Amino acid sequence: MPERLLHLTSKRDIRLLQGFVFFLTLLLPWLLVQTQAGSEAAIDGIAIGFLGRSVVMRDWAWRRHFWVRLGLIWWGWLVLCTLVHVADAGWMSVVQALGVVRFLIFTAALAFWILAGAEEQKWFFRSLSLVTLYVVAQTLTQFVTGHNWFGAPVSADGELTGPFDKPRDGPSLVRMILPVLAPPAYWLLAGEGWAKRLGARRLGAKRLGAMVLLAAALAVMVLIGQRMPLLLMMFGLVLMGLLLPRLRGAVVVALVAGGGLLAASVVVAPHAFYRLVTKFSRQMADFADSPYGLIAGRSVAIAEQHPLTGRGYDGFRSGCTLPRYFQGWHWPGTIATGDGGGAALCVTHPHNFYLQAVTDAGVPGLLLFCALVGAWLYQLGSGLRRQPDPLRVGLFVAALIQVWPIASTSPVISMPIGGWFFLLLGFGLAVKSPPA
Repeated sequence: MPERLLHLTSKRDIRLLQGFVFFLTLLLPWLLVQTQAGSEAAIDGIAIGFLGRSVVMRDWAWRRHFWVRLGLIWWGWLVLCTLVHVADAGWMSVVQALGVVRFLIFTAALAFWILAGAEEQKWFFRSLSLVTLYVVAQTLTQFVTGHNWFGAPVSADGELTGPFDKPRDGPSLVRMILPVLAPPAYWLLAGEGWAKRLGARRLGAKRLGAMVLLAAALAVMVLIGQRMPLLLMMFGLVLMGLLLPRLRGAVVVALVAGGGLLAASVVVAPHAFYRLVTKFSRQMADFADSPYGLIAGRSVAIAEQHPLTGRGYDGFRSGCTLPRYFQGWHWPGTIATGDGGGAALCVTHPHNFYLQAVTDAGVPGLLLFCALVGAWLYQLGSGLRRQPDPLRVGLFVAALIQVWPIASTSPVISMPIGGWFFLLLGFGLAVKSPPA
């Protein structure tokens, strides 16, 4: 009798725990926008809750999934490489490397437990959509008035910051907006979902609505004035058009309208034109001597000298000031010249996931990370050509632009971008499977 009572109590506690972590999951998009500490606490709480549930229910089946096993191998190698270089990186880097696993557990919690049900997925999509509208509203307010709702002005370099106090608006918005855009745009053109209520005789209005929706989203990214988010947004729209044939016409119209706004921004939004056209053109014309080229050269120098283990977690930061790595960018077949900017170049991370993977854990770490990314994308994209569900397409595209190799990025697990990636990744993996 006591064992049976304990079992019933455990099941009741698990239901209470699931309700609590589901609330945290609904809240997390808002926390990612407003508070880094709150986001970290929510992710940690969800991961710990999932482990607790696995212990109580004796359910560890989630560990058998290929991407989970691969992720744990990559994490284990990262920790080992960090221990090898603890004299250089310090014990804090070991602690940080150990903590990376919480993002893998958090993703598994969303995919296999918290968002596994159809009703939970609907509620989370609503929360994500509201947050996206909130960020867009803050961004447009700042463009019109010069300040966001909290009184924060446009950044010193002219970028719109939206609800943030720093230029983080574009990187966050481009990740959340694509999964939110795809379903309503598709429903308008296909006459599905709530779009059925508009009636068949309003087909022209529905087509126009889909075009305006996509064009308006791209216009917001142009006005923000950040180069990489705009390029990723355009790339994402093209991918959505390829995977959802009904959207292709609307995507073409949106891209043409976006190009027109970009040309007109020299008058409408001079700050955006300067960053997106003038400054970007200069950097690409002289990439080798640009900060991005020099950072890449420094990363390659670290990888060449530590091909097996890198320098451990955060290895770029700990090694950047050492003269042995002072080397500029050079194209294959050429010899590097100069000191690559010396110590003055140094920043906290290499601004690219794959350069981070190789400087942290050497070539084996890079290969494991690439394999993990491939496993995630395979899971997210499986069956999309046969059944192009718009939400799944949006989530797949959001993941793909996050891990696109030719991009300037934040560190893999940094907030808020890392939080957005693993949150949407977990949502995508949950939606990919049949709802519970």
